[in-house]
Parts: sequence; structure tokens; C-alpha cells
Amino acid sequence: MTSAALYGRSALRIARRRRRLGSEERVVFVVGSPRSGTTFTGRALGLLPGFVDLDEVQPWKAAIPELLGVPVEVAAARLRRVLERVRTLGLARGLRGVEQTPETSFVLHAALRAYPEALAVHVIRDGRDVATSLLERGWLSAERAGADDAGLPFGAHARFWVEPGREAEFASVSDATRVAWAWRRYVTAAGSVPDRTIEVRYEQLVSDPAAAAAPVAARLGVEPALVTAAFAEAHDTSAGRWRRDLTPEQLVDVEREAGEALVALGYELGD
Repeated sequence: MTSAALYGRSALRIARRRRRLGSEERVVFVVGSPRSGTTFTGRALGLLPGFVDLDEVQPWKAAIPELLGVPVEVAAARLRRVLERVRTLGLARGLRGVEQTPETSFVLHAALRAYPEALAVHVIRDGRDVATSLLERGWLSAERAGADDAGLPFGAHARFWVEPGREAEFASVSDATRVAWAWRRYVTAAGSVPDRTIEVRYEQLVSDPAAAAAPVAARLGVEPALVTAAFAEAHDTSAGRWRRDLTPEQLVDVEREAGEALVALGYELGD
């Protein structure tokens, strides 16, 4: 897909939403592993008064693999050019944009440098439930062909976020190990700027939306009842589904690869 087509599709989605003149710098970046609830959270926050859900901005997502290792100020300038072009084309520069590309986790320093008044919302979900969902999607499966809407290919090949020197290992391990590897890398990257990041636990979001909403509302300067109402739209009953849906072999692979990160985030192994 061409760069122009990516911009056009992103801008069209935004232009269909509310419009306002002026420039709003308090952008919100929703980050975390895919299948952690980033899409729901981005959409919920984007519905708040004065906000707009930018969805996953396709040219932004497509640019991220090229920005690893680039000086942060250079990456920040590139990211800002991309997002401002989309916001301008979508007539949304006067609203608080909510960008929800999970891969932003890996360039979060640059994204927050690009927008000094921005905050990140890190959605954290039990990596075993994330692994279960990713296995169903098959995005990292050795048998999966095709590409996502930003032109990034599916399959077992090493992504840009795989540690240097481990590319062959990533391609050769089980699908369960591979999805746990992805979750570990995303959550670690998304937690790299804690002073400008608000954590949201997915399990709390679906079980106690008021408690999950309180710190988000406080940091964003929004009425807590509005965030609570938005979060209350989540009716997911899949928390803990890994217990029934992962095979014993898959669970061993997942916990071997991501167990240390699970424990660090407060999840108990074998519970």
C-alpha cells in the first residue's frame, strides 16, 4: 500500500468524527501489547468530550520499524510530521487526539518528545490471556501469510522488536513461545517512561471500571464519571480464559518465556 493511501485512509476515518479549529497538543498515546485492550481503551477515551479517537494511524505504524536506533530527536520530528499531517487532513488538530498503535510502545520516548504535553496510557493484561488471543489470531504463526493494514507482514519471521542476535531463535520456537515473547517485549517497552505514563489493568477495567478510571481521569484532567461511563462499556468475560484454552504444553512455553515479566507485573504463575 502506498504512503498516500495510508494517509488517506487514516485521515478519512478521523474526518468523520467531530471537528474543531486550533491546535491541541495534549495528545494521548495508548500503548501496550496487541490484544491487551488497547483498541477498546483508545476508543473509549476518544469518545470523551474534546477528544477524538485517531485509531491506529497507518503511516505512523508503518514508520515505526525504521525509527529504532534513530536519535530520539530525529524520530520525534518524523513522528510529529506524520501525525500532524493526518490530524490536519482529518480536521482534528483542535481535539485531543488518542493514538492507539501498540507499536508506539517501542518509540514512546520519541512520541512523547514530539508532543511534550502528551501522556501515555499503558494497558496491561495478563500475558497468558494475551497469548491465548494472539494464538487464535495467528498473526505470529508459522503458517500465517499476508500483512496487516499498515503493510507489515504476518508470520513467524523476526519483527523489529526481537532482540538483536535472536532472530533465528524467534523464527524457530513454538507459536506459544513466540506470542509470549511478543507480550514481554511490548509491555517492557511500554513501561519505559513511567513519569508520563498511566497504567490501566485490563482485568480491573472490565471488573471495576470506576477504580480503573480514577487515575486516568485525574492525569488527563477529565471528570471521573465520564471516564467511568466510557470504561463501563467493556463487557469482556475472557479474563482468565488461558486456564481453559491453553494446552499444558502451551502454558509451559508461555510461562517459560514470559514468567519473569508476569511476576514483575503482579501476576502469579500457576494460579
